[in-house]
Amino acid sequence: MHFEPPRTAARPCRKPSERLRQALLALAGGHGTITDHREKNWASITFAGTRHRIDLVFEGAEAVEHGEVFIDRLPEHLFNIPGQLVADAGVIEVDQQLGAEPRMQVSTEVLLLEDS
Repeated sequence: MHFEPPRTAARPCRKPSERLRQALLALAGGHGTITDHREKNWASITFAGTRHRIDLVFEGAEAVEHGEVFIDRLPEHLFNIPGQLVADAGVIEVDQQLGAEPRMQVSTEVLLLEDS
């Protein structure tokens, strides 16, 4: 009799950029949508990493309120991204539209450094 262990779906390796997007969406309380993500390699004499510009949109009055909390909390948020240190995280631009259906676009920039 031949025994084969049960097959399990291989868990895809999540990149730091994917984990960063998930962390930002969690910080937004599920009320934001990522509309753009640009990533550039970054290095200094002593560190290497990536710089991320991520745009989120908050649509509706409740979502915009959560967006304002997101803006307030982002610079001091403690990220947990394995193998990475968040050296800097901040909001670089906010575009807010008021009216019957409020909308806010928030542009963030995050510097991830390899933790090796």
